[in-house]
Parts: sequence; C-alpha cells; structure tokens
Amino acid sequence: MSESRTLLTDTADRLFADVAANPDAAFAEVWPAIAEAGFESLLLSEEQGGFGGDWGDLFAVARLAGAHALAAPVGEAAVAAWALAQAGLAPSEGLATIAPVVDGRLADGRFTGSLRGTPWGGAAETVVATHAGSLLRLRTADAHVQAGHSPVGEPRDILIFEAAAVEAAPCDIDLFACGAFLRTAQIAGALDAALEASIVYANERVQFGKPISKFQTVQQSLAVFAIEAAAVNSAGQAAARAADAGDAGFEFAAAKLRSNTAAGQGAALAHQVHGAIGFTHEYPLHRLTRRLAGWRSEFGGDRFWAQRLGARVAGLGPEGLWPELARRSDAA
Repeated sequence: MSESRTLLTDTADRLFADVAANPDAAFAEVWPAIAEAGFESLLLSEEQGGFGGDWGDLFAVARLAGAHALAAPVGEAAVAAWALAQAGLAPSEGLATIAPVVDGRLADGRFTGSLRGTPWGGAAETVVATHAGSLLRLRTADAHVQAGHSPVGEPRDILIFEAAAVEAAPCDIDLFACGAFLRTAQIAGALDAALEASIVYANERVQFGKPISKFQTVQQSLAVFAIEAAAVNSAGQAAARAADAGDAGFEFAAAKLRSNTAAGQGAALAHQVHGAIGFTHEYPLHRLTRRLAGWRSEFGGDRFWAQRLGARVAGLGPEGLWPELARRSDAA
C-alpha cells in the first residue's frame, strides 16, 4: 500500500462524483479534467515522472470509477502508460488505451490487422496492444475506426490498420489479464454502489404498511448481495497484492472469474429488490447494472477464465494446489 493512497482515493472520489453528476457530458469535456489529475501515471515511478503507486492503488481508483459509473478509460490509460514504461518505450502524447483482442501481422515495422473491442479506441491518440511477444503502440490516426459500443453505450471500437507504422518492443506482459484486473476492480465498485442503492431503496419503499427491508425475502437477497460484493473486493485486493509481489497470473484469473459470477448475480438481486422502477431510464440503477453486464464479458468471460484457471490447477497435479496457494499467499 502506498503512503498516499488516502489522498489519492479522496481526490478520485470527488472528481469522479463531479463527472458522474453530468452523465450526458461529452467525453471531450470530461477527459481533460481527469487527465489533469494524472491518474494515467499512477503506476509509474517518481523517477519516471509518475505517482509511484502500486497495483493496490490502481485497484482503489478503478473501483471508485466503477462505483461512480465513470464513463472514461482511467484504468486503461494507467495500464497503457505502465506497459510502455515496462517495455522501454517513451510515454504517449495524449490519451492511450489498451486493446483486448489483436488480429493481424507485424512485418518490417508495419502492422496490418485489427484491434477489436478497444475501449475509447476512436477517442484515443494511441492504442497499446500485445502481439507475438511484442508490445505495440499504434496511432489511431492511422486506423479506420468502426464504432462499437458496450451495453451502456461506451465506445468499444474496432481499429483496422493497413501497413501502419508501429512502435514495437519485446515484452512478456499479459495485457489481457491486466485488463481483466481493471474490470474486476470496476465490478467491485459497481456492486458496492448497487448494494448501497438497494439498501436505501428497501428502507424507503413501503409495502403493506412497512418498509420492504423488514421482509425476510428482501433481507435474504440483500445478505447474498453483500456476500457477492465482499467476495469480489477480497479477490481483487488479493490480486493487487500478488501483482505488487511480481506474479499475479493465478490471482488475476481467479479474481476475474469470481467477479464475473458476482456481476451477474449482483445485478439480478439489485433489480429484484428495486422491482419495476429499477428498469426505468430515469432511475440511475441501470447505469451500474448495464456496466456490470458488459464488464462481465470484457477481457474474458466466464468460460475463458474458468478454462485458464482450470488448466493451471490441473497442471499442478492432484496434490499441488494447496502448496501452491500457500506459497503464493506467503509471497504476497
């Protein structure tokens, strides 16, 4: 944990709340204030001109972004800047984001192919991706952009390149897993916010002469909801500690798989408690639950992470899981 996390989270909480208060604001109006706060340099050392934060700090900031349903790639920008620094490439000018899916070929310093599902790809100056053991940085000005959107309407663009100039450096970063970690953090924040909204609504909504929070079925739903939210927060924080220790492949996989399950169940429980009003556009619950639906599938859905985690566990042998878990816990 960095010494300045409290200051960091206080700043992020206030800023994200201000931005979220105007959900219809254009991205071009929103991003400058976020960029000025310097969150993209969160994982860079002070020598690199950054905040000197750790993965626990990134989890805390991305979690707040999820809790406020922030429509901006704060975590993606931070991971992109960190990946470039790890690969020895210079910092990007302007907004940099990350691409989850890369399909193409790299030859003679040129890239031909596509980057799919890229968060705010069309709005970014550059996109960072991994391909064939290299970290790539491409200029979006060199791409043909096909606009795509998440369930809540945020950009998830396809960028198509034809023999585009590219900066490349050898790299063993699992950028896809880093993106999964970001979604875990955002899911944790959105679940906490949806749970809080559900508790408030259950205490205020009166049915048959008493608040619905007094009914056992509603209490049971809220108790299960709280368990799901707590599990994601715990899994995400454990993954952050593992990343700070240097090896988080196992924890990133486990955290994203657990958060995917909780996202689906938490969204369902939130709407069950709220009833019909939760499905209206005027009521803000959908800003959280539609994001939960999208984040569940982004950077790996349930099947992807179950298969990766299952293969890892099977490779340990019939008696290898517990010693491995104990070893990793001691290392973190």
